[in-house]
Amino acid sequence: MLAVMTGAFGAHGLRRVLDGYHLGIFETAVRYQMYHALALSIVGVIAAVPEFSRRWLMLATIAFVLGIALFSGSLYLLALSGIGWLGAITPFGGIALILGWLALIVVMLKRES
Repeated sequence: MLAVMTGAFGAHGLRRVLDGYHLGIFETAVRYQMYHALALSIVGVIAAVPEFSRRWLMLATIAFVLGIALFSGSLYLLALSGIGWLGAITPFGGIALILGWLALIVVMLKRES
């Protein structure tokens, strides 16, 4: 829901305020937020199956949430403020998102007995 609302705000409220470069940054943040909100939904569905590792599911959840906050959050702030050093935070969010996907892969491969 937040990704849709933020995307609508960017498409309708910021189109006249931001230049093409910063609007593109904003759109990238929305896109990655949406992808990983869906990933969190997948984690929630998988969590209903008892034989999947709770520890790895929790790690995936934390990594996705942290990744969304750092990756999309830093891009939102960069796009809206123009403060360039905020882009230095974005790769840490990307690493967290990658770790979330790796944890989700481990969940699928490693079942508890």
